[in-house]
Amino acid sequence: MSFVITVYVPTAIVMASDSRQSVTIEGKTPDGKPLPKMETVSSDFVYKTFLLARQRVGINCWGQDLLGGITTESHIKRFAEEVLDDEDDVTTIPRKLIDFLRADFPQADSAFHVAGFKRTGKKSIPCVFFCHVGKDKIQRQNVAPDSEKVVYGATWGGQPDIIASLVQPTQAQPKPPILWDAMTVQDAIDFAIYAVRTTIDTMRFQARPKNVGGPVDVLLISPDELPRWIQRKEFRGEMGRNP
Repeated sequence: MSFVITVYVPTAIVMASDSRQSVTIEGKTPDGKPLPKMETVSSDFVYKTFLLARQRVGINCWGQDLLGGITTESHIKRFAEEVLDDEDDVTTIPRKLIDFLRADFPQADSAFHVAGFKRTGKKSIPCVFFCHVGKDKIQRQNVAPDSEKVVYGATWGGQPDIIASLVQPTQAQPKPPILWDAMTVQDAIDFAIYAVRTTIDTMRFQARPKNVGGPVDVLLISPDELPRWIQRKEFRGEMGRNP
């Protein structure tokens, strides 16, 4: 499982994710009887947020990660090299991505946020899409229902219950609103990190599988600058590790 979030405010899009990969191990006894399934952490160094630099588009991924035994990171790199060209943008990439993965994994329970800015005349229009491989679904997230009016907010995927309980109002427990339209870029970055970190820290104390964890990666996309990493885990050798 994972936790990823995409925050979209008037001046930027911020994408963030955790780094934990969990796998379910299925074993058998020597006489062929199935053993109870066991969920375990296989890595705390998995990338779930990606930058398509030529197209200035970000991707968050969650759900089924190992497609054909290969990580989503590897599939995204192949997709960028083999399918995309300089004319592609945030509006063409979602369909191409889903078609690329469905060709070999039509039932995959893998989902994505694809986000960036589309230049239309003198305007840069923010676009955030939800995509699901197995459902063959693509849906624009940052527009009002049944319209093209851009709205601001946040969308997340993976393990949503913790952050949803903190910020989403219910009939039994109304919550003060978050003023997304007035949110600055720095506040959007802080909120994205808060959402991932709070999920990790809350799960630590709950009696449940610890399937969200590791470093938090954060990507910033704005209409007037090149996308850049606010923070991203890096490879390191033995000397770079804490004692």
